[in-house]
Amino acid sequence: MKSTVFRYGIYGALAILFFLSVHFFLIMPNAGYEVQEAFGYLTIFISMIFVFLGIRHYRNHFNGGFLSFGEGFKIGILIVLIPAVFFGLFDILYTEVINPSWSDDYYSHFAEKLKASTPPEKLDKALSELKSNKELFDNPVMSFLLMAATVLIIGIIVTIISALALMRRKKKPGLELGTK
Repeated sequence: MKSTVFRYGIYGALAILFFLSVHFFLIMPNAGYEVQEAFGYLTIFISMIFVFLGIRHYRNHFNGGFLSFGEGFKIGILIVLIPAVFFGLFDILYTEVINPSWSDDYYSHFAEKLKASTPPEKLDKALSELKSNKELFDNPVMSFLLMAATVLIIGIIVTIISALALMRRKKKPGLELGTK
């Protein structure tokens, strides 16, 4: 189980690295924050393909073709932890080292959008909420936890679906059709 978890977890982390590289070098310079956010979620979903593949690999190669929901869930969650931690660490690397002004730029962009679209009586409250979110994300530990949790939540959903789809129970002897 350990080799399956490690292998497919690393594959998921490498998929994140590949797609984030594409994101930062090709998409980000030419796209708005909304497109960047959508591509970020797409990156997470693509990396979660390895959860399904890892559970299937374990079922077919180490578990005799059988898999309970609990086994599939356990393997899937362990696989998800690797890309989740990697995504959180990459976020810190990006926002603290590669592009330390990202948070200020992002905040300024959405503050301007709020000013253009929010009624004056609600603007102060909306800007205050945006500022508190910025302060939360400016803390590297909180940023790591939030980014890793995002991957983990999506990964849990993918794990549940994968474990259910790949589940195969062993047949009990004597229960085949036509036997007494």
